[in-house]
Amino acid sequence: MYGGVITTMRLKDCHSFKDFRELARRRLPDPIFNYIDGAADDELTYQRNTQSFESCDLVPNILRGVENIDMSVTVMEQELAMPIYCSPTALQRIFHHEGENAVAAAANKYGTLFGISSLGTASLTEIRAKYNGPQCYQFYFHKDRGLNKVMLENAKQAGVDVMMLTVDTITGGNRERDLKTGFAIPFNLTFRGLYQFAIKPLWALNYLIHPKYSMPQLDDFVDMSDGAISVGRYFTDMLDPTMRWDDVAEMVKIWDGQFCLKGVMSVEDARKAVDIGCTGIILSNHGGRQLDGGRAPFDQLAEVVDAVGDQIDVIMDSGVQRGSHVLKALSLGAKAVGGGRFYLYALAAAGQAGVEKALELMRLEIERDMRLMGVSSVADLSRKNLRFR
Repeated sequence: MYGGVITTMRLKDCHSFKDFRELARRRLPDPIFNYIDGAADDELTYQRNTQSFESCDLVPNILRGVENIDMSVTVMEQELAMPIYCSPTALQRIFHHEGENAVAAAANKYGTLFGISSLGTASLTEIRAKYNGPQCYQFYFHKDRGLNKVMLENAKQAGVDVMMLTVDTITGGNRERDLKTGFAIPFNLTFRGLYQFAIKPLWALNYLIHPKYSMPQLDDFVDMSDGAISVGRYFTDMLDPTMRWDDVAEMVKIWDGQFCLKGVMSVEDARKAVDIGCTGIILSNHGGRQLDGGRAPFDQLAEVVDAVGDQIDVIMDSGVQRGSHVLKALSLGAKAVGGGRFYLYALAAAGQAGVEKALELMRLEIERDMRLMGVSSVADLSRKNLRFR
């Protein structure tokens, strides 16, 4: 509202991460928006994830005759047309009825990696059959070892390219925004949360007229229908907080393919990932949603790359909002960069069209910034292009 006049905002008005976030805020009921937007405790790590890029400056070179730009990368044997990919996230049909299908279609169009979560609301097998681009599976480790083996085999049969085991969620983070609104799956809203749904009727209408979402990866193993078990209880009752390196080593052998650990932050753990045969690690703090006060992945990137970067593909995510952030991470030695909120806000705002625009803006920013940096290929980026304050 400006000067008493209510302004409207559409997808065409979105030109940045912040614009997508604002459009999602306007269109989503407050509890759902805050589920995407929120993080753990005081959200200090969430803020630091992006702030960490601000203490690093790009140093361009001029008069390099940059004509054609090649931003392609190869990571864990997957050829990506651009160096940023769509990190797997849970519950995407809660944010928009097109959900994972929208993200898969957009990523496929732009030639980059996308993923389906164990808590995804679209079938891993059906998505794999529809889209032939690089696909990963974000896997949670269960107490039932037999269940883990069956789910791994199902993913193998589906033709998943990369197994991505998330290792920083052995217990849920303290997400206080969700506590205030009562956000949970199934919904268990406070009065404040119910009111916010009431004043955003378009989301409720879409929710009612489209097929009810489910969690196909878990349907055969866990009864999550009609509130039989909540997502919160799934993490508490079914996931194994005692997971150890021997357990992961066994999974790596069973999978016998591209296998990465998501949530590695220390050099010691990076070296252990190499020792057990992982082909990739993702430096991530789950977007600040788990351990508040934890280190930002960008701050830790150089240390890990120096230790194991010649033995394993090092990737990073968390806090990425701009093409310049991607270039800084690549210059430090990351093979690729993942992002969640950068496309989730766009998904919530406009479905597939939103995700496509978010990827297009990233592509344009990366291309423009590479030209301004005086590099024609991602391979030309190095630490010579960076200075830390």
